[in-house]
Amino acid sequence: MKTDEELQHDVMEEIKWDPRLKSIATQVGVTAKDGVITLSGEVDTYRKKIAAEHAAQRVAGVKVIAVNIQVNLEGNAAKTDIDIARAVGEALKWNSSINEDTIEVKVESGWVFLDGTVEWEFQRKIVEGTVHELAGVRGVTNRIVVTSKLSISPTEIKEKIASAFHRSATIDSSAVRVEVSGGKVKLIGKVRTWLERQEAENAAWSSAGVVEVDNKIEVDAALELV
Repeated sequence: MKTDEELQHDVMEEIKWDPRLKSIATQVGVTAKDGVITLSGEVDTYRKKIAAEHAAQRVAGVKVIAVNIQVNLEGNAAKTDIDIARAVGEALKWNSSINEDTIEVKVESGWVFLDGTVEWEFQRKIVEGTVHELAGVRGVTNRIVVTSKLSISPTEIKEKIASAFHRSATIDSSAVRVEVSGGKVKLIGKVRTWLERQEAENAAWSSAGVVEVDNKIEVDAALELV
């Protein structure tokens, strides 16, 4: 198991390694305690804040990530709320995976609030990811709800998720238990890395009929030694 010093070093190196973060790597502070990583500092775009969080997630041994990075927009980087709302609307209109009529966008002081409904989780993520890339955005609150029109039994959902786990090169299927009630899925167990935890959640969301995933999987770095 990595020490706090090793974990801090690895996260800092991963941030430096990411091409999107090379220019601001020294502006991101990293502390580690018992597998909990805290990121701090200032960046000039929301996209870079998300990239720093993803970089930390890729490092083995990370259990939890606290992101205290501030987005500081200056000069031409600052946009009005009206400009941001228009940009979000245009971006969604041109995305063939999204029905923009089901999405409501509200912007307050550069913070984007997303409401509405989609049929799949990947669409929910596409909407949020689109906003990440826009200039002037300081943060995103995604309140979009997944509502499936498909009628699939809990047993079938569970079987499909279990099959996806077995096919995965990343997920240890024996370490994760799946519980299904209606279209709601709960994942329980322990895995080796944050990415494995996220992959299990992604696999669960990919099953037709799923409208909610409660991810209770714990990250236990000690499992890496087994």
